[in-house]
Amino acid sequence: MTLHTLPYICVETAPNPQASVIWLHGLGADGHDFEAIVPQLGLPKDLAIRFIFPHAPSLPVSLNGGYIMPAWYDIKQNDLGIEHDRDGIMKSAKSIQMLIEQQQMHGISTQRIILAGFSQGAALALHVGLRQSDRLAGLMALSGYLLLPTETTEWQIQAKESSIFMAHGVHDPVVTYALGESAFRRLESDGYNTEWHSYPMEHSVCLEEIKDIGKWITKTLQY
Repeated sequence: MTLHTLPYICVETAPNPQASVIWLHGLGADGHDFEAIVPQLGLPKDLAIRFIFPHAPSLPVSLNGGYIMPAWYDIKQNDLGIEHDRDGIMKSAKSIQMLIEQQQMHGISTQRIILAGFSQGAALALHVGLRQSDRLAGLMALSGYLLLPTETTEWQIQAKESSIFMAHGVHDPVVTYALGESAFRRLESDGYNTEWHSYPMEHSVCLEEIKDIGKWITKTLQY
């Protein structure tokens, strides 16, 4: 099957970006979902970053009665920890890998690339980021979880050098707080450079979280 580069929105914080953030949206959303957050991050004016917000393909989602919507992979059960759409995950993972390689072709080193996501996008960001043979600058998982958690033999030791930012709403009814926290504990126990943030919210983002993200991006990408 021929893969094509995903369509995306590009936001540059300054001319001649020297770093990139590839940010994956959640189920049913699109690349515009987090576009407006960039000015709220409080990034230094001299930190030139290219933000890439890709659009997921549209596909039938079993959990929603087969309704076609933007999704990185199919979801079959409410319990997100027990059954995953392996074929869909692999296909989207290849598409995200192409975006990483595209940024490299633009002169951005992998060590200056952050792979981020929210919810389903966060799960995919972790999945792809943990399997990089050339380490990324960082991974950011907002309200996410681990996909195919038994297939950890594919995780790369280089990913242990990446900074990993994980955050979750304490009252999240969609991706439970326990599921997100267990992903953090798993990574932490395996020796990954991971930090955990929790906020009094449901399945969303909040201003305090956005500020924390901005500080982390600055720390991770600033020379």
